[in-house]
Amino acid sequence: MFDADKANVIWSSSLQQQRLLRLPQVSRCSAVAFSVGSGLCAVPFTHQQVENLSHESLIRRASCLVTDSANTHLSQTTLALVDALTQYAKALHTLIALQKRYIASIGKLSPAEDDRIWQVIIAQRVEVGDRLEDCNRFESNWINAINICELSAEAAYNSGAEHACTATRTNLQVAQTKVEEVKEISKEAQKKLAETKAEEIQRMAEYSSSIYLESVPEAYLRED
Repeated sequence: MFDADKANVIWSSSLQQQRLLRLPQVSRCSAVAFSVGSGLCAVPFTHQQVENLSHESLIRRASCLVTDSANTHLSQTTLALVDALTQYAKALHTLIALQKRYIASIGKLSPAEDDRIWQVIIAQRVEVGDRLEDCNRFESNWINAINICELSAEAAYNSGAEHACTATRTNLQVAQTKVEEVKEISKEAQKKLAETKAEEIQRMAEYSSSIYLESVPEAYLRED
């Protein structure tokens, strides 16, 4: 019964992947290869002759490639983190719903029924823990991507590639805003779970007290 209920309480307001993150893309630059020592390097160019490119121009175009890769990395890590946070919030809401159902049924279940419900709740708690681990892992990757983008934006600015710098900083703002929005949803779910646990403790205390009073002979409860 509760397995079906668990499926029915899946949070219906999860974000759609299609609109999770659509970061602006930095235009890719063409590239020309040249030798440095024994290695081979690729630097971007338009359609002008290689001999007419200055060192400053080559550095500026190389920074375009760096910011382009950094933006792609940021986009992927942000999408992964947002999805992980969304799944974590879903798992929390499922656990909240299960615990609320249990609170409402305190004192009404047989020991066997009570045990079955707790097995479902414990399994859902494990699910919440697994989803939180995913969040922590993807957030670590996301923070690294943020740092890379900040460095690449600074390098682009210093090389004179203002457009690449501006686009990267815009992407940073979009990614950080999106992650903060989803984190707020998870925090609200955590708060509701804490409130539900407090409600469960109170309800259990009330139930235990009522059981105790029922077991004590009425004569002992009378005042002298």
